[in-house]
Formats: sequence, structure tokens, C-alpha cells
Amino acid sequence: MALEAACRPSGRRPYKMQAFRIWDIHQKTFYLRNNQLIAGYLQGPNTKLEEKMDVVSVDPHTLFLGIHGGKLCLSCVKSGDDIRLQLEEVNITDLSKNKEQDKRFIFIRSEKGPTTSFESAACRGWFLSTALEADQPVGFTNTPEAPIMITKFYFQEDQ
Repeated sequence: MALEAACRPSGRRPYKMQAFRIWDIHQKTFYLRNNQLIAGYLQGPNTKLEEKMDVVSVDPHTLFLGIHGGKLCLSCVKSGDDIRLQLEEVNITDLSKNKEQDKRFIFIRSEKGPTTSFESAACRGWFLSTALEADQPVGFTNTPEAPIMITKFYFQEDQ
């Protein structure tokens, strides 16, 4: 047993990135507009604008989320009392669960039936959300049961 542990390479394990489709329970998909993540209904030729979510699992229920091949990562940023979603230019596979400065990129995944919710690890109680109306920015809410915000998503590995 000790020999086995001694033979393992040191350093962090290489994270495996997987692509997922994400859409809210009202069928709005994510797309990028002016460097902001937007949730809306994409039809016809616009369906190619849909952003696939690049995912790196940290633990069974925690993950990093990114877009554009993992080069733009979703983070939870607190500014005063304001909590907002930010897209940061950082390589998703360079992030580490053990670095305090990377905590803002970690999301806690909770599944309930066919849907998934994403809570910020850095700002506990704040959930990834979309507005009821289309073509609004993806953000965070601390009232996940409020009828004006959607925090339940379909999250499916892209085939």
C-alpha cells in the first residue's frame, strides 16, 4: 500500500474537460452577446450561437463551468452587496479546488429529478439563474424559489 502511494505522480491530477448542453426549464439556451452570457430562444440559423458549457468536475458535486473551449470561465464576483456572474479569461484546466483565489469559479451541482441547480461555492446561497423574459443576462439569485427567476436547468452531456 505504501509503495502504491509512493509511485503516484505528485502534483494535481489533470482535469478532464467535457462539453454539456444547458438550458433552463423554459427552454432558453445560453449564448454570448457583447461578452455577456445571455439566455434566450435561438431559432433557425441562430441555433449555432448556442454556447456549450465546458465542465471540469472537481468532486462528484462540484465543478468549474466555462465556455469557448474552457477559455472563458464563469465566476461569482461580490462587489459590495452586489453578487454578479462574470466571464473571466482563464483556462478552465488551470483552475484548482485547493486555491482560495479559484473558489469563485466553483459551482455546487444539485440534481432534483431531471433538473440541475448550480450554487456558487464562493457566495453560498446564490444560484445561477435566468430571468423569465428572453434575451436577458444569466446571473445569480439568492431567492431560488421566487417565481421571477429560474434556477433549474437541464444539463446534458453533449454527444
